Amino acid sequence: MTIDHSEEYLIGLMRKLCKLPHETEWVEFKHNKAEPEEIGEYLSALANAAALLGKINAYLVWGVDDKTHEIVGTTFKPAAAKVGNEELENWLLRLLVPKIDFRFFAIEVDDRPVVLLEIGAAFRHPVQFKHQEFIRVGSYKKKLKDYPEKERALWRVFDQIPFERGIAAEHVSSEDILKLLDYPTYFDLLELPLPDGQTVILDALAQDELIHPCAAGEWNITNLGVILFAKKLDDFPRLRRKAVRVVLYKGQGRLETLREQTGGKGYAGGFEGLIDFIMTLVPTNEVVEQALRRTVPMFPKLAVRELVANALIHQDFFVTGTGSIVEIFDDRMEITNPGEPLVDTLRFIDTPPKSRNEALASLMRRFRICEERGSGIDKVVAQVEAYQLPAPSFEVPEGFTRAVLFAHKPLNEMDKADRVRACYLHACLKWVMRDYLTNASLRERFGVEEKNKATVSRYIREAIEEGAIKPFDQEAPKKLMKYVPFWA
Repeated sequence: MTIDHSEEYLIGLMRKLCKLPHETEWVEFKHNKAEPEEIGEYLSALANAAALLGKINAYLVWGVDDKTHEIVGTTFKPAAAKVGNEELENWLLRLLVPKIDFRFFAIEVDDRPVVLLEIGAAFRHPVQFKHQEFIRVGSYKKKLKDYPEKERALWRVFDQIPFERGIAAEHVSSEDILKLLDYPTYFDLLELPLPDGQTVILDALAQDELIHPCAAGEWNITNLGVILFAKKLDDFPRLRRKAVRVVLYKGQGRLETLREQTGGKGYAGGFEGLIDFIMTLVPTNEVVEQALRRTVPMFPKLAVRELVANALIHQDFFVTGTGSIVEIFDDRMEITNPGEPLVDTLRFIDTPPKSRNEALASLMRRFRICEERGSGIDKVVAQVEAYQLPAPSFEVPEGFTRAVLFAHKPLNEMDKADRVRACYLHACLKWVMRDYLTNASLRERFGVEEKNKATVSRYIREAIEEGAIKPFDQEAPKKLMKYVPFWA
């Protein structure tokens, strides 16, 4: 099933809106007037008003008398409306910042055509149209800057409501909750028996804020419930873009795609399947151990698992139109998520964990999908060293966070940046283990024989010159020198 609105639902919603005693700050009625500029301003005003009033949606309705609320019909046809040569809907979306979810519905009520514009509430920032923010004051549309008390109140709302507590679907019946959410997996992950009876199941989901009782009866499904346990993310239009994409390319660039797949389930229910699917696409190498040939994946599964979990948990869900993506090339794997990191990428190993999605991180920890102790990157670096791969790279392209795992490369083919990065992360890993980088430990990390320790000493000097590491004791004898990260 899907929570996309049926015609029956939309007709029922129209009748409820028409029963309102007068226009409110989250509903506006029109007959035929549909000037594009005015619609854009109403999108801003109604989205901001909905957020301020704690509403999930606001509505702009054509075909209803604004005084009597009688359904009179309209000649407005949004699907045919254009601004210049551009479709109205695309034009509006282009001029709204940030992008919000809005949808036009053209239906008939009492044999009269009406148009319902459903507008998602603003989130994180007030919505602007053409660089101007609007708000509803009573039944009037005003510039937000002229009402500083409402602007302050709106920012307080944004500060108090995290993504997970937002509502993805409202007025959902108990039966439909069980059709939409993968509740058996919820109990499996907690290693609990599946309860007998619908009431006990729903109470358990509500206790972890996956669903909430709805003031109008029935249930609301939270964003947390959908993003973790949706049977099909496509059932929830506003969150379907948060599904994970996995893309396999030919060669080292993005010119030719060999395979692409988008995850369909919520993160908790689909995580193990996601990791298994990624590992089937990862190139393999053959190694010989004790005269036996064994096939191993190019990247350690534990490292892939930790990086994918981090990408899902720490992404910025308020960045619209995009989600996490795993890209596999011949020579590397890139795992990218929307949102810049909350800590410096150079301090990923030693900094205590910070998450912009605390409820999501907490539940994923309880499901043993991730850890909140901040040791995930430690494991990644340790696994990379065990496989003697080039050190991973952590990058921040504008508005995103990217982790890169590199395929095996002989030491003599690594460039200076590869070597310095490896020295730095090795020093970080040793430091959090209350140990130090030494010539011997770095030889082991690179698989270098003792007779070539002068070469490793040169790599250490490179890292010092680049400011990545420093001697622990400047006065120590050369043979006993130990090194720590630059920040230690």
